[in-house]
Amino acid sequence: MSNKNYLDLLDELRSIAQLGLNYSKNHHDIENYNRLLQLAADNYSDITGLSSDEIKNRFKQELGYVTPKVGVNGALFNEQGQLLLELRSDDLLWGMPGGWVDIGESPDTAIKREFMEEANLVVEPMGIIKFYTRLPGEFSQPHTSVHIVYYCKYISGDLKKSYESLELNYMDHTKITNWHKDHGLQAQDAALYFNKLVI
Repeated sequence: MSNKNYLDLLDELRSIAQLGLNYSKNHHDIENYNRLLQLAADNYSDITGLSSDEIKNRFKQELGYVTPKVGVNGALFNEQGQLLLELRSDDLLWGMPGGWVDIGESPDTAIKREFMEEANLVVEPMGIIKFYTRLPGEFSQPHTSVHIVYYCKYISGDLKKSYESLELNYMDHTKITNWHKDHGLQAQDAALYFNKLVI
């Protein structure tokens, strides 16, 4: 079995287990779904390097129908065409400001919140650059996630880093080689988007 087929199988097993635990009332079915979730978590652990318990706990926190997680990232350029980037404190890699969309929050609101939390800036999302998908096993994550990258406009605020960043500055993205996950591709696409707007 190819690696992709194996990951697809694990994702389907995980989804069946989570949906069963969410909707089943039968004690024996719940035991079986818990066993299925444990098997999926054990195998995800072998692939991602995360502990089986950590993966299982992540899965159990998801309620309702199982869907991909949604994240947002924002591209903010200065007048020189440099992109706002942060050196993340969690993995010591460079990326654009962003994070997960919270429950009860729209993606537009989430990107505004992330810029305020991470950079002390008020921004306005002006357009969507692209959607990106991360599949289970990519970047050592056990779930599918979809990431929306916004082109943002500066409104107000003085640039100030948070505890999530070791550095925060406008930079030439082509000089960065150590990117967080797929942020290098996102930055490249954002620059192409920005350059078309300038022209």
